[in-house]
Amino acid sequence: MATTHQFTEAAAALRFLLGGNAILTMKSKKTGERYTFRVSASDDGKLSFVSYLTGSDNESDYSYVGIIRAGGVADLQLTKKSRLTAESTPVKAFRWVLAALIHNILPPGVELWHEGRCGRCGRTLTVPESIASGFGPECITKIAGAA
Repeated sequence: MATTHQFTEAAAALRFLLGGNAILTMKSKKTGERYTFRVSASDDGKLSFVSYLTGSDNESDYSYVGIIRAGGVADLQLTKKSRLTAESTPVKAFRWVLAALIHNILPPGVELWHEGRCGRCGRTLTVPESIASGFGPECITKIAGAA
């Protein structure tokens, strides 16, 4: 069974988010509101596709939101197929958190969690160090900016 983990460092959270196969939950400390996103890399690694959990099935009830382009200014870009608008709260929350992480800041008032699966390959993490980083021992060596 997967073990959840709260990120305590901005760099680790950003590395996980852009790792290629991440599921990240953002939780407001003030309201308790939660938003769960799945971020998957394209085959060539030039894009990350962002989806938002919109139903009760944590494995398949995701709706496409937009893309993050690798190598440029990292921002969530909505596309014609986006299911949410720029004014929707989940999109605003994702953009705010992403901007903070890019500036190496854990966003105040927000907890960031992963569900215990590797942010690159999706395997269940069992080693405490892997749970803390969000990546298995092999995948962590293949992630840019790995410690």
